[in-house]
Amino acid sequence: MTNNTFDVLLLIARPAAGKSEIIDYLKRSDLEERRRRFHIGDFEEIDDFPMLWTWFEEDYILTQMGYPRLHTDAEGYFKWPYLWNLLIRRICQEYSKGLRDNPTCHRQYTTIIEFARGSEHGGFTGAFEHLSQDVLSRAAILYLNVSYEESLRKNRRRFNPDKPDSILEHGLPDKKLERMYRDSDWEQVSAANPEYITIQGHRVPYVVFENEDDVTTARGSALGERLEETLQRLWKLYS
Repeated sequence: MTNNTFDVLLLIARPAAGKSEIIDYLKRSDLEERRRRFHIGDFEEIDDFPMLWTWFEEDYILTQMGYPRLHTDAEGYFKWPYLWNLLIRRICQEYSKGLRDNPTCHRQYTTIIEFARGSEHGGFTGAFEHLSQDVLSRAAILYLNVSYEESLRKNRRRFNPDKPDSILEHGLPDKKLERMYRDSDWEQVSAANPEYITIQGHRVPYVVFENEDDVTTARGSALGERLEETLQRLWKLYS
């Protein structure tokens, strides 16, 4: 923890809850204002969506070549549930490589790690067990809270079939979203303590950003005000 900014911020939620919209808002913010209001300086993001999308593309190419698919079945579901946890470990590996190459990176950078998980594929409980010590020793959690119905609405709204690989415009078919993300274990994960979650022996601070009213889509002042209030609370726990 240096320069009055978070080292690692885990940005987690259901799909289409507003995670990528918050990152987009932060990118558009003035650096000094971002540090003062949100305790985030220059930042890098690690998102597992580009990783899993690469797997989809590889399987599509392999099908065209007449070879077996490596990661997903013909409907686009993972062949093995443990691949969800492989993604978490890949995220952590990317983070550790950056830390190896620049041990003092957090004097300048906040790392934002973004992912969604549903109970059907292990939930946040399973994902947290695969986070690395490097990440957990520096992490705080910002959880965006939306209902399944709101996740479904925004998932439909943002989907651009011409750009399914886009961070801001990708989406899931309704059937997949329901199967994988209708149920969430967040309430169970966070039930023991209103401020901290114990993960692999680490006491990780967290706050909940309520977004059922969708202040993220417009990227306006309402988002900035709520994000400031929420991250200021998280900073008090973190620091």
